[in-house]
Amino acid sequence: QAQLVESGGGLVQPGGSLTLSCAASGLTLDNYGVGWFRQAPGKEREGVSCISGMIGNTKYADSVKGRFTISRDKSKNMVYLQMNSLQPNDPAIYYCASERPPLQLGVCHQIASAYSFWGQGTQVTVSS
Repeated sequence: QAQLVESGGGLVQPGGSLTLSCAASGLTLDNYGVGWFRQAPGKEREGVSCISGMIGNTKYADSVKGRFTISRDKSKNMVYLQMNSLQPNDPAIYYCASERPPLQLGVCHQIASAYSFWGQGTQVTVSS
């Protein structure tokens, strides 16, 4: 059974940084597009970033471009989201997810319906 587990969330001051991790078991993340999504209370789930399977092309939401970086460690079967310059509009539960097969080389999507396996999420709070 495939499982994704996020970690690394927490409380940070505005302008601070966090690195979220997504660990996989039961599936090889390099064979899938992997996305990070976030959902704040009362808001819809938003695609933050994604990385395509194998080739590793990346996409970012406009709201996080230049501040967030997605990456993958194939040897550890993990995907990361480095978040810098965190702002008051960034707090949310952050989820990682793997895309539905088949793999599209060089392509990943930032819509939730494209993803089949989801982690439980990790809370990110930005407060002074």
